[in-house]
Amino acid sequence: MTEYLAYRAGVILAAVVLDRFLGDPRWLPHPVRLIGLLISAGEKARLLPLPLKLSGALMAAGVVAVAGLSAWGLLHLAYQGGLWWRLATETLLVYLAIAPRSLAAEALAVDGHLRRNDLPGARARLAMIVGRDTDRLDEQGVRRAAVETVSENTVDGVLCPLFYTVLFGAVGAWVYKAASTLDSMVGCKNERYRQFGWAGARLDDLTAFLPARLALFLVPIAAKAAGFSARDAWRVGWRDRLAHSSPNAGHGEALFAGALGVRLGGPSSYGGVVSEKPYLGGEFAPPGPEALRQSVTLLWMTTWLFTAAVVTVLALAAAFE
Repeated sequence: MTEYLAYRAGVILAAVVLDRFLGDPRWLPHPVRLIGLLISAGEKARLLPLPLKLSGALMAAGVVAVAGLSAWGLLHLAYQGGLWWRLATETLLVYLAIAPRSLAAEALAVDGHLRRNDLPGARARLAMIVGRDTDRLDEQGVRRAAVETVSENTVDGVLCPLFYTVLFGAVGAWVYKAASTLDSMVGCKNERYRQFGWAGARLDDLTAFLPARLALFLVPIAAKAAGFSARDAWRVGWRDRLAHSSPNAGHGEALFAGALGVRLGGPSSYGGVVSEKPYLGGEFAPPGPEALRQSVTLLWMTTWLFTAAVVTVLALAAAFE
């Protein structure tokens, strides 16, 4: 057990360090894309004579099973070569499952366009990381959308996969990534996917439930360490976290709104249809010129804080085993 705990701590630390210095290598086909292709194939098969909800549930189960079994199979093969091969393989799988550097880079790219007064470029870059319509957003709208995606994906793209790595290793991280990708692609956000995407959306809600609530305790501490408001992060996080239509997405956004002292939420357009979202941190002003860079700082502080906490706990548990 001691070796197992030390091994898990080493995997998580190495994966986060790799991401910080390398990011997602452009030349390497990312496993999320493969999951996306599998989901697209499953969507085409929904024409089979089955109720849409059942067809979607079967597809979701199949995608999650393939993701989990693929990770398990790779680790099993690596284990044949010894501990170091398994350690390297599991570290690589966890490294590919998290995305703080890519998220930070995309947000800062949007910020760069805004600072150069290149609003069309900022809109185009933003469209690569959000699902909402960006072509008519003003500078304030672009900045708000970018801060929201950083805050939401601090939970979805960083804390959640790391949380499941702690519990179940790389297999757990990739089962979560499959659920998250299902929600992103076919989650029941419109009439097209309301039935077919129901299972994927509910699975994502279920798997993100605990990590989103863990963020309520983690982000205020990270905010304090980064020089932002821990008090307002805690206050606004607890007050506004459930105002969002998603049971989990509002946690990260409300926490960042409080920590940075900015107002998030409000009307957003998806496919030409305006969605009236509640305001989070409604007492604050909209995100200002520094808000995007501040959100990236808070993203990294949260990532490192969680990593340090997990590695410390696992190392202490190993030491006293």
